[in-house]
Amino acid sequence: MWIQGHFNDPKNVNAAQLTCFRYVLTELMQSDLHKIIVSPQPLTVDHVKVFVYQILRGLKYLHSANILHRDIKPGNLLVNSNCILKICDFGLARIWDARERQNMTHEVVTQYYRAPELLMGARRYTGAVDIWSVGCIFAELLARRILFQAQGPIDQLDLIIDLLGTPTPEEMKYACEGARNHVLRAPFRVNTFHRMRQLSQHTTDDAVQLLAMMLQFDPDKRATVDQALKHCYLDEGRMRFHSCMCSCCYTNTAVPGNTRIFSTDPDPMHEMPFDPKWEKELSRLSMFDLRDRMYKFVTERTPLFGTPLCINPSSAAYKNFASSSVAQASELPPSPNAWD
Repeated sequence: MWIQGHFNDPKNVNAAQLTCFRYVLTELMQSDLHKIIVSPQPLTVDHVKVFVYQILRGLKYLHSANILHRDIKPGNLLVNSNCILKICDFGLARIWDARERQNMTHEVVTQYYRAPELLMGARRYTGAVDIWSVGCIFAELLARRILFQAQGPIDQLDLIIDLLGTPTPEEMKYACEGARNHVLRAPFRVNTFHRMRQLSQHTTDDAVQLLAMMLQFDPDKRATVDQALKHCYLDEGRMRFHSCMCSCCYTNTAVPGNTRIFSTDPDPMHEMPFDPKWEKELSRLSMFDLRDRMYKFVTERTPLFGTPLCINPSSAAYKNFASSSVAQASELPPSPNAWD
C-alpha cells in the first residue's frame, strides 16, 4: 500500500522536514483474519468466498511481479469493517526468478501453513508455496480451526500425509534425501481427502474441488493463482467484491438506475516482473539509503486517487489506531532442519 497524494499538504506532514522518518502510514485496517476466525462472529459462505477471492487476487498481483510472499497466514491478512482484505508483512518476501539456480531457505512460512516441499527441505521452490498456504487458510475459514496443527515440522508433514496419502517418489522430487527416507520408511497411507467435505455445513463439492487443487502434495500439480481464480466456487465472491466493495469499479449516478461500471481488469497484474538484480542492489544499501529511496519513490509517484492520507489526532478512533496491532497465532519458533 502506498501513501497517496503529497506529503507537503498543510493538513499533513511537511515533506521538507522528513529527514529521519521511521514509518510509512497506511489506512487503518481494524482487524485481521486470525482474529476473525477465532472470534464468535458468524462467518457465512459469502464471507469465505469474498475473503478467499481477495487473498488470491492480491497474490496474483504479487506473483505477476515475481514476488513470493512466503508467509501467507491469517495474521498477515488485514481486514477492515467492510470486509476489505489486504496482504501485509513482507518480511520474508523475495523476488523469484526461474532462470536462477540459487538455493533459497526452506525456513519460511509459519509451520501450520508451510507446504510439504518446504517441510521436506526443498531449496528450490515457486509461488506454489503461497498457494498451499491459501488452501490451508481456506479450510480454516470453513472449519474455524487450523487444518494442520502439529508440534513440529515432522509431525506437520505426517498430518499432511494422513490427509493426502503417501506421496510417490515423483511427488517428492524436490525433497532432501532424509525427508524422502522418512516417508518411505513409514507405513503406506491412503488418501482421505473425502473427509474435507465434513469441514462444515458450508463445504460444498465445489469447495472441496478447489481445496484439492490448492492442496496438492506435488507443487508442479498444485493450482496456480490464475487457475484458482478461474474456479467457479469464487464466481460469487468476485461478483460481490466488484459490485459493492472494490475501488476499481464505480457506480455511475448520472445514469438512471445508478449503473455499476465494472473494471475491464478485475484481477490486475503488475506491469512487469521485478528484476532479481534490483533486490540484490537493495540488499547492498544501508538503512538510511533505503529510507531515502523509499521517500523519493513515494513523493515522486503519481497519485492514483488524488486523496492524501491524513491523521486526525482529535478523532475518537485515534486512540485505538495508535495502539492497534496485528494478532499472531500461537506457534513454535522456527525449527532446525530435521533432516540433516
